[in-house]
Amino acid sequence: MKQNIDTLCINTIRTLSLDAVQKANSGHPGLPLGMAPAAYVLWTKILRHNPKNPKWFNRDRFLLSAGHGSMLVYSLLHLTGYDLSMDEIKNFRQLHSKTPGHPENFMTPGVEITTGPLGQGFANGVGMAMAQAHLSARFNRKGHEVIDHYIYGIVSDGDLMEGVSYEAASIAGHLKLGRLIYIYDDNKITIDGPTDLAFSEDVTKRFESCGWSVSVVEDGNDIKAIEKAIRDAQKVRDKPSLIRVKTVIGYGMPKQGTSKAHSDAPGDDAVKETKRNLDWPENKTFFVPKEVSQHFRRAVKDGARAEKDWEASVKKYEKAFPELGKVLADTRGNELPDGWEKALPKFDGAEAKATRAYSGDVINALAEVVPQMIGGSADLSPSNNTVIKASEDFQAGQYQNRNIHFGVREHAMGATMNGMALYGSVIPFGGTFQTFSDYMRPAIRLAALSKVQTIFVFTHDSIGLGEDGPTHQSVEHLAALRAIPNLALIRPCDAHEVREAWRAALKRSDAPTAFAFSRQKVALIDRKKFANASGLHKGAYVLAEAEDKAGGAAEPKLILIATGSEVGLALEARERLNKSGTPTRVVSMPCWEFFEEQSAKYRERVLPTGVTARLAIEAGVSQGWHKYVGSAGDTLTVDRFGASAPAEDVFREYGFTVENVLKKARALL
Repeated sequence: MKQNIDTLCINTIRTLSLDAVQKANSGHPGLPLGMAPAAYVLWTKILRHNPKNPKWFNRDRFLLSAGHGSMLVYSLLHLTGYDLSMDEIKNFRQLHSKTPGHPENFMTPGVEITTGPLGQGFANGVGMAMAQAHLSARFNRKGHEVIDHYIYGIVSDGDLMEGVSYEAASIAGHLKLGRLIYIYDDNKITIDGPTDLAFSEDVTKRFESCGWSVSVVEDGNDIKAIEKAIRDAQKVRDKPSLIRVKTVIGYGMPKQGTSKAHSDAPGDDAVKETKRNLDWPENKTFFVPKEVSQHFRRAVKDGARAEKDWEASVKKYEKAFPELGKVLADTRGNELPDGWEKALPKFDGAEAKATRAYSGDVINALAEVVPQMIGGSADLSPSNNTVIKASEDFQAGQYQNRNIHFGVREHAMGATMNGMALYGSVIPFGGTFQTFSDYMRPAIRLAALSKVQTIFVFTHDSIGLGEDGPTHQSVEHLAALRAIPNLALIRPCDAHEVREAWRAALKRSDAPTAFAFSRQKVALIDRKKFANASGLHKGAYVLAEAEDKAGGAAEPKLILIATGSEVGLALEARERLNKSGTPTRVVSMPCWEFFEEQSAKYRERVLPTGVTARLAIEAGVSQGWHKYVGSAGDTLTVDRFGASAPAEDVFREYGFTVENVLKKARALL
């Protein structure tokens, strides 16, 4: 086995990956074997990182968008000295291991993003580059470039086929994100067979037309050419870069270059043959030559030195710019400014407006004191009320600004926001009509899985949208969003709940939040007469207690549970019911997820089991509500599509009237 150190290192990556896949009896060996040379060059000759501090602020970010090739990054993390032992490599794809089948950012030290659904990582990297550009513009000063790094990624044919990658590539080119460099594993193979079965476009022309710099490395084993291509891409500061590296999938395997090399354990005989082809000891498994270990582990010393030098430059920066230095320190620590909650508007005596409009008021009040907030809309800013009025537009060369125009790209908006949140030090928010949450559902799901603070602003949340009709009227979407674990969906009923919803979202740093805001106006609830909106943080609370005919306190015989714009309807019905001799409680339930986090004692206090007459009122499908109304309860919901008409006419047609609430309530009693 006489190989130079570069070849030894590359083949160590290959065989570690191969052995792990074979031991697990599942996995994807094709990408790690084909891309090992490019990954080796990037991780040992280019990437600035500190294995002993994976969260070093000014590190280069590395993203494996083609997450099925996860053993590539696990091998690199182990070899370069991250907290990922050989036992974890041997435990690939097993329960509770740090080496799951696809990379998960919260499981493995050094893994930046959760990938697997193709195209998502590509778009996440664009979001990271947006965050990097924004923070660089905010903090860097001449001679003091404290935010100075790149975002690198490995992307695949499958990534480029996904529509979200095209959306993200388009916005990245428009924004001229020159710190973004992707290495494209151009192996021309997918699971079904050659890519030309379904993919024959000119990738170079496509990306050039989107404003990218594109280069080609003809031989995926030519490490000098790969290094030159990356260093040339670093010099292109006004365009993102795509480096097409022509590789052989499953390099060295008996079935290299075919779809058979893409996934699944190759079998013991094929593993041995592959090792023979690589001039590797065929009977040794998980073998790391001593000189290889020493070579890779230089990253520990180099990384510590790079971080130490950077910290010294930060101290000089703080001395030269003390105010900015303090803000940078808070930003690095993902700390909200002291006293930020005082900026929240009180809304006492506010006029009746749509909850989307109140949300805009809160955004602008908070943006004055929370500089981390940055966001926009998928071409619906005036409708979503997501514009920060004190800021200009985030554009190429104007990265310090905070209003992002995502264009009509809902999916990319969600995925790039996730990338921004994963980058850290910013709190991204993005708006669209709630119906179009369908277009971005994969990104919402990954935000929840990745435990990141992404804020989804969904407006026009029901049939109350009106004249645009059922294509735009949200019906099933509340239920669909509530089905996603770790996502908090908040549907506020008035200005006070909107304020508390934003308070909750900003405090919820380890999970995403989605808002459901109305298009139609809602009345301001008198919080001196009814309960304080701080109850929102418990998910559901007694907004108005039951009364007897004389207006005195009484035990409830009926509970009306409502969310959003329908809470006002419930309050009107309660007044009539109380006066007619049916003591009725109104529960505002803006967030199911928060309610489920409360103690059983609190939940029983709000929805006592002894009161079985319960009516849920919400302009969405009934799915899920039976958990709260029980078998003896009922719902006033919308289990069919909407209709095109003025909102008040649609609501009347669908039974959202005081008379219909009274009818259903009396039927329950």
